[in-house]
Amino acid sequence: MNALAFERPINFLGEVLLSAGLALRGRWRFRAKDFGRVMADSSARAVTIVLVVNSLVGAILAFVGAVQLAKFGAGIFVADLVGIAMAREMAAIITAVVIAGRTGAAFAAELATMQTNEEIDALEVLGLPAVDFLVLPRVTSLLLMMPLLYVFACMAGLVGGMVVSVSMLDVSAAAYMERTAGALTWTHLGLGFGKSLAFGALVGMVGCYYGLFAKRNAAGVGVATTGAVVTSIVGIIVLDAIFALCANSLGV
Repeated sequence: MNALAFERPINFLGEVLLSAGLALRGRWRFRAKDFGRVMADSSARAVTIVLVVNSLVGAILAFVGAVQLAKFGAGIFVADLVGIAMAREMAAIITAVVIAGRTGAAFAAELATMQTNEEIDALEVLGLPAVDFLVLPRVTSLLLMMPLLYVFACMAGLVGGMVVSVSMLDVSAAAYMERTAGALTWTHLGLGFGKSLAFGALVGMVGCYYGLFAKRNAAGVGVATTGAVVTSIVGIIVLDAIFALCANSLGV
């Protein structure tokens, strides 16, 4: 049982990588219409919630920083705090958690329902592997769209931090943005961008994995959805810790 618990995810990962290799050579098996629908679900329809949540996170960071830094007359450094924290950590993590609860759960529920209705078996009989036809477009869509959502998340967090700083501190919007531009570097942004790529691939594969291997009953759909969300969030935190250790070792 324990061996199967490790063997099945590894086999699934290998199948996804092989399918991606064939797709890069022009041998993809999914329909462009389905891919476009999944892309829209993973990007445009998720922008609003990503903007709202990240702007609130930026505002919270600014509020906590303003309360402490104002005691030392260093309120302007709230811009550094919010900018670096959002670019390196919070924008990528919060966006990934939101997408895990929204899109990753939807992937798991959709594929689990197809599994229950034996639609995946029908595709296999027709010579359409589930990994090629169902999994790869979903993983690819999150891999491509998460970095774009990360950019929107960063901007929303900076705006949220600026609103709090301007209202609580004697800091103008122009001074705040100038300080942010000076504090942020391409290293911070590149690290966050890399995290968003990794988180997108993780959420996509975890959601599809739980959907494909769900039990064929109504309860199995709920179990798969819950498992996908919980595993994705835990995986995001673990991956972020690995990124932090690597960045610290490299002095980034």
